[in-house]
Amino acid sequence: MPERTIHASGFAGRGDDIYAALLKAHEGLTEAESHALNARLVLLMANRIGDADTVSDLLKTARSYAE
Repeated sequence: MPERTIHASGFAGRGDDIYAALLKAHEGLTEAESHALNARLVLLMANRIGDADTVSDLLKTARSYAE
């Protein structure tokens, strides 16, 4: 199993706020609309990260949670 990095900062103590905002962003959307929102969010975050190797590593790590 790949190594998983857990950051102790926990979103600077605002993890619950981020989770709540994510849930709110999905309110009232169909399943297809939620999937599209998630895809856009991933692409926006990848663009913000700006490093293809880092994004690739994060995608591999995220995929490992599904296995």
